[in-house]
Amino acid sequence: MTSGTLPNNATTEETCSWLSEQTGTPWNLARLLEAGLTPHVWLDYSEEYAGLFAEGITRYPAPIFFIEDTQRLAAGSSDVLIRMTRDSDKIVFKLKPPGITMPLDALRFFHRDIANVLENILNPKEEVVAAPPKEILKGITKEEVLRVFGGMAKLDWEKSLASGIGIFGDDGARVRKNSRAGKNIHLWNPVTLALGLNDVYRVPMSHLKKAFATQPDLRPWKASWLESLALLGE
Repeated sequence: MTSGTLPNNATTEETCSWLSEQTGTPWNLARLLEAGLTPHVWLDYSEEYAGLFAEGITRYPAPIFFIEDTQRLAAGSSDVLIRMTRDSDKIVFKLKPPGITMPLDALRFFHRDIANVLENILNPKEEVVAAPPKEILKGITKEEVLRVFGGMAKLDWEKSLASGIGIFGDDGARVRKNSRAGKNIHLWNPVTLALGLNDVYRVPMSHLKKAFATQPDLRPWKASWLESLALLGE
């Protein structure tokens, strides 16, 4: 694969230019996001956002993955708004409103991620959906729920997931991890949760379909999701 002169942390312009050269097609920020690339911004330590930094860390690249933040960028926003990210320990962190605002040219894309996108374009692999062991398919973690679905409904997700009520509880999408993981640690079935979000919170089915089509955390559940859609006539 031709690496060219693409930096390890490329700007949006550098990323689009390089991919255009390699593929012979035009690229823009919206297409980068649609292709699954995660933009990052470099955050410097500040007292206001000290909770994002582990001891001894003063600067790190914070990912932008919250669906409302990425949709805002794809729609042509003139700046970057970060309302949820991961801290320097890679744990999901919800920022206090209004979040962090940065100039659009602060966005950076990792060389390895860009190279993977190009590899998938030039050498597409036929997806083989194999049924993983049932233990793996029990559910997704709270952090994965927040990462995938957190921007789709305006509610207190932390409180809702902890309450065990309605679609978030044992009578809805919540399942229990195996005993070795601790009796109070739960997982959520993303297919059941997604259908509940559509039914109870009116989350558009188009948003949910896109999540199952693009989110790596949901890849093992894609076949189950498509089967459910077929049963519903969607």
